Amino acid sequence: MPVLPAELTFAQANTCLTMLREAARAERGAQVLVDATPLTRFDSSALAVLLECRRDVLHDGKGFAVRGLAPRLRELADLYGVSALLADAAPADDGARPATPAA
Repeated sequence: MPVLPAELTFAQANTCLTMLREAARAERGAQVLVDATPLTRFDSSALAVLLECRRDVLHDGKGFAVRGLAPRLRELADLYGVSALLADAAPADDGARPATPAA
């Protein structure tokens, strides 16, 4: 799972995007889940990085979601009108379904 660093500002944007792209391409599942919980210092560049990563992931035919987006970053995404593009990840699901009794 790609994980954002603690700080993501303009100064770190290119490096972080490169790291996210590599990690996303290495993901074998149908969805790339980015963990944003470590992110504490950021500017609007963090949104740009996430949106660019999302674009790449969708181009590769995978789904994209973000887990743990900081409330302030969510507010910034709302302000720019892009919050719907950074969907919150659903609770972890291992894909297992409860067994149904045989009839």
